[in-house]
Amino acid sequence: MKNTGIILLAAGNSSRMGSPKQLLMYQGKTFLERIIDTALEIFDPNHIVLVLGACHHEISSVIKNKNIHIVINENWESGMASSIQSGMKALSGFFPEMEGCFISVCDQPYLTGDLFSKMLQLKETSEKEIVVAKYADTLGVPALFSKKYFKQLMELTGKQGAKKIIQQNMNDVESFEFEKGAVDIDTPSDYNHLKNKP
Repeated sequence: MKNTGIILLAAGNSSRMGSPKQLLMYQGKTFLERIIDTALEIFDPNHIVLVLGACHHEISSVIKNKNIHIVINENWESGMASSIQSGMKALSGFFPEMEGCFISVCDQPYLTGDLFSKMLQLKETSEKEIVVAKYADTLGVPALFSKKYFKQLMELTGKQGAKKIIQQNMNDVESFEFEKGAVDIDTPSDYNHLKNKP
């Protein structure tokens, strides 16, 4: 992963959950600790940027021992684009030689380091500049973008996530099957369902 960084998006206010979902416990760790530890398995700590926004004081206190970069997006209410921009700006500063960048979230409990590794391998073998996870008939995160798309990521606005760039460049996209990526935790019932799975 030497030329690849990762942005972990965790700035939202979890409005449907009613409390910060970043801090929900699953298998002995918060969701946020799980994704950070997963990222640390394969990325250089200096190449990991966590973007926080809502409740950032409460959330950052839980992960103060994690050796990664934390960026606060004061503009988080404007939508995901501002968080992607905050992450890209910070990561490009810490890691100017970066050739590829993953964008990921903290509420997909089945994400693994192996998934990131396989997506990176697929990018190298497919000769496509974007590799995205595929689940539930959609293309989504985690998503890996080559340097070619960094400028477009920086120019996203409002509620737009990276999906806009994916949809506009489908001829340059390779997808990676990640069925369990469809499991993301937005509501108390999602969380209870996850906890009660065998």
